[in-house]
Amino acid sequence: MQQFELTHNFLSQLEGLIDAGEKQQITNQLKDLHPADIAEILNELNNERAQYVFLLLDNETASDVLAEIDEEERTHFLESFPAEIIAKRFIDHMESDDAADIVGSLPDEQQHEVLSHIDDVEQAGDIVDLLHYDEDTAGGLMAKELVIVNENWTVLTCLRELSRQAENIDEIYNVYVVDDDNKLKGRLSLKKMILSPTSAKISNLYYEDITSVKTDEPAESVARIMQKYDLVAIPVVDSIGRLVGRITIDDVVDVIREEAEKDYQMMSGITQDVETSDSVWSQTKARLPWLIIALFGGMVSAYMISCYEAEIALFPVTAMFIPVITAMGGNVGIQSSAIVVQGLASNSLGLKHGMQNILKELGAALLNATICSSIIFVLTLFFKLKTLAMPITVTLSLFVVILFASIFGTAFPLLLHKMKIDPALATGPFITLTNDIIGLNIYLITGRIILEYF
Repeated sequence: MQQFELTHNFLSQLEGLIDAGEKQQITNQLKDLHPADIAEILNELNNERAQYVFLLLDNETASDVLAEIDEEERTHFLESFPAEIIAKRFIDHMESDDAADIVGSLPDEQQHEVLSHIDDVEQAGDIVDLLHYDEDTAGGLMAKELVIVNENWTVLTCLRELSRQAENIDEIYNVYVVDDDNKLKGRLSLKKMILSPTSAKISNLYYEDITSVKTDEPAESVARIMQKYDLVAIPVVDSIGRLVGRITIDDVVDVIREEAEKDYQMMSGITQDVETSDSVWSQTKARLPWLIIALFGGMVSAYMISCYEAEIALFPVTAMFIPVITAMGGNVGIQSSAIVVQGLASNSLGLKHGMQNILKELGAALLNATICSSIIFVLTLFFKLKTLAMPITVTLSLFVVILFASIFGTAFPLLLHKMKIDPALATGPFITLTNDIIGLNIYLITGRIILEYF
């Protein structure tokens, strides 16, 4: 399938066809597009036109497109559809995890209505089961559709069951083997099954080495496990080992993307998840807390400078280098913390290599401090100051500030991680503000000592 790129020309042409009621031409325009491409188009149309196009899609395509639409847009989009249409036209053709996501995004009253219109009681029950799990756990990610065989079956029975079960599944990643209590025992190779006699028992064919997660496993942990073992799907079991669902790689990609967005916003000083489509008030609430903290931090810095007013008045050139010291401290701290946070996120800061990486970061800080302080010493000489006191003050202060910022930037995210707090917080305004204040204090104290001595 050729990659689609939405252009203004395509969108304008499509809007013209919609306004003219050219149903067949609209269908022809969309028939070869991926559901994700159609979802992108619907996001650019106004609600009325988007609904018109949506109703022209066949049921299976419509359900796939609906799963691709952004959650907030999807909730607004579904408001105009009756509960019966949502159930029979959309939900009936979705896998349980996507269906649960859509039903879960609806108001409680509408949820009950939609569920009551689902004809397949088993499907409705699966959706209800999934709605009980926290969305940020394996239970909230999993789908109930999977291929299961009993260890006591023969290959012939297994083949018959596979053809029956596969009817409701789009992709078969694994065949899972369970016992009579539905406890997960292992996985079955399709190749091995096909090459075996039809009378052979599954108990003699399956592999016991299978990685699984429990329903309460955090979504981030599921993503790390699947990444570590290169899995495209992973089974989910309950607290006593019974097989209840499976998670596929596409669900994990969504988790990784959402976690990256959350960490990026946290690093930028945004306290909650926001989108460009959110209201002004929602965006303000997310940004304001750190802005207020930064404001008070700035007042602390201003107070500290006032405490050294006499020294600054005696040596006015001192004030000129304050931005250099604070900026370098903040930048070094962010770099150090970002490296540690990246290591924690990728799980590369293991027991064996964790301390090595930390020592390596401190070694880099020592080298950076030496080079940067040497450069600034040379640069300050061009200012033709009356005494070497000022170049020495700036050089020594910068060296100490870079070392401190690196140590703090390395240690703080590790501390947060140990306290079960998202270490991404360490790369945000907090560490910048802390290094600014402490770096300024180091600079002013060093200046007082050296300038008075000279």
